[in-house]
Amino acid sequence: MAAPVMTDDRVASAGSSAAGLNGPTLQDTEFAFLRQFVYDQCGIALSDQKRQLVQGRLQRRLRALRLRDFSEYCELLKHDPASELGELASAISTNVTAFFREMHHYDLLIEKLLPEWIEQKRRDGGRLRIWSAGCSTGEEPYAIAMVLAEALERTGAKIDAKILATDLSPQALEQARRGVYAFDRLGGVSDERRKRWFLRGQGEYDGLASVHPRLRELVTILPLNLLHDWPMQGPFDAIFCRNVVIYFDKPTKEKLFARYARMLPSGGYLFLGHSESMHGLSNDFELIGRTVYRKRT
Repeated sequence: MAAPVMTDDRVASAGSSAAGLNGPTLQDTEFAFLRQFVYDQCGIALSDQKRQLVQGRLQRRLRALRLRDFSEYCELLKHDPASELGELASAISTNVTAFFREMHHYDLLIEKLLPEWIEQKRRDGGRLRIWSAGCSTGEEPYAIAMVLAEALERTGAKIDAKILATDLSPQALEQARRGVYAFDRLGGVSDERRKRWFLRGQGEYDGLASVHPRLRELVTILPLNLLHDWPMQGPFDAIFCRNVVIYFDKPTKEKLFARYARMLPSGGYLFLGHSESMHGLSNDFELIGRTVYRKRT
């Protein structure tokens, strides 16, 4: 079993003075630079109301990097943006995820899509590909892997099936790669699936569970900035991009949905989060269920 990982609780308080107990203050010019940098690099629009949150969360990064103030942090971003981009994005966003969150999406996979895809791939020898875009700490792609593995077992099909899981946050990706979770994170997993797909920790790992090696075989975890170049070519049968575009403005959403459309064949599926919509943002998709979209033929 992999070693446990301690996750960032993301609780931080904003400082009130340059030499205060909570760290340096984020000045107007520094916040203006960070807002533009985050928008250009991540597509995230930070409002004035987010200033205290940004200050509080980034004070931890200043301490970790041994920087005296936010001006030094801004200089780091100017001269070496790639080295810090993932940590910055991780600090200012909140990775809220769970196994089998929005269960109606998994019901559609289990009852309709996976049986159809597997039969089709078995006939024509094609590949089955699903992309979890914004996979956070891995609960989503591993949940998809569970239902995919079960569908393959039921049919006895021997096909090339894989799940791509990507995220910008290096901390989230590290936990996803380890695949180790506290028992209280398995609330959405049935008892049957817990027994089938998790290995229970013992001794110093008591209270933890590691995902089954079969799930690891199905999932490839890679870093990716959705606003930058994509190395993969597709096509994907389905893309899960849930609770990601809530951070983006309208132009960024429009560009992202257009890129997703190019990664999907006619009839391919795009899954969004419960508070997200494609209304007025794309003509490439039609709504067929609760936050489930299908690419038009």
